[in-house]
Amino acid sequence: MKQVLEVFGFLLLVQGVAALVHELTGRLSGWGLVRRIGFLDGYEVFAGVTLIVLAVALFAVAESRKTR
Repeated sequence: MKQVLEVFGFLLLVQGVAALVHELTGRLSGWGLVRRIGFLDGYEVFAGVTLIVLAVALFAVAESRKTR
């Protein structure tokens, strides 16, 4: 379970950083899910920050889980 949380956290972190980099610099325009979701138009920065916060929360939960 810990590894699954870490993988999802990593994916959320990558998507959040990609969204912020794209919105702030215009680079990485070829990939990233945030820019492809229609109802997030105009809220890409907030969505990117939210994804990064969720990734940190998943990493914290994964760290608190006991390993077997």
